Amino acid sequence: MNLRRDVFQAISDPTRRAILLLLASQSLTAGAIASNFDTARPTVSKHLAILTECELLTQEQTGREIHYHINAKQMKEVADFIEPFRKMWDDRFNKLESIMKKYKKG
Repeated sequence: MNLRRDVFQAISDPTRRAILLLLASQSLTAGAIASNFDTARPTVSKHLAILTECELLTQEQTGREIHYHINAKQMKEVADFIEPFRKMWDDRFNKLESIMKKYKKG
């Protein structure tokens, strides 16, 4: 049975989120990504494997090097899932703010 990792489990890790931020503006090799972290390269490679398995990253081989890219389509699906929750909390905070303004006036 082939179980794919959950996207939200993958982005729950701070190192993996940092990798996604690094790759947001440019593609990088595993070595270039690893140079930004104070951990062993195999650890970074494991994080890259998890992000690739969740389809948050894609790989492109150029000669002997593999460049990692953000998979914008998958990231948009994550953002689309989160959007209703963001809106709900924005609405709640706006209501709280209006209540607090009324409270201060009184």
